[in-house]
Amino acid sequence: MKRLAVILSACVAIVGAVGVIRPEALLDAARHFQTPAGLYAAAAFRIILGGALLLSARTSRVPRAIRILGAVVLVGGFVTLFIGPERARAIVDWWSSQGPFVMRAWAGFAVAFGCVLVWALLPKSSAA
Repeated sequence: MKRLAVILSACVAIVGAVGVIRPEALLDAARHFQTPAGLYAAAAFRIILGGALLLSARTSRVPRAIRILGAVVLVGGFVTLFIGPERARAIVDWWSSQGPFVMRAWAGFAVAFGCVLVWALLPKSSAA
């Protein structure tokens, strides 16, 4: 389960990096998640990531923080199921109207979040 959590966390960081480099590409991808099927896919990703974090927390570098983040991501996944395409469209429209700087800032947060999760999930190095 820890391997899955690391892989999904790395995916978060990679998607964020794409958004930092090309916010319009991330916006195009976000628009695909405005459909019911896209929302289910986003919810499934969040639920799986949250569950994987919760199950991996015990053996992580910071178990309490990973448990909290896992719970928040898991709840966010379930909330995503109830957003609906209209609300998702409004969120993406608002996000895109903020301009490239704000879009890059949110994407930068995703990079940082994903990288911190990967760091926290990987074993401590023996060189320290």
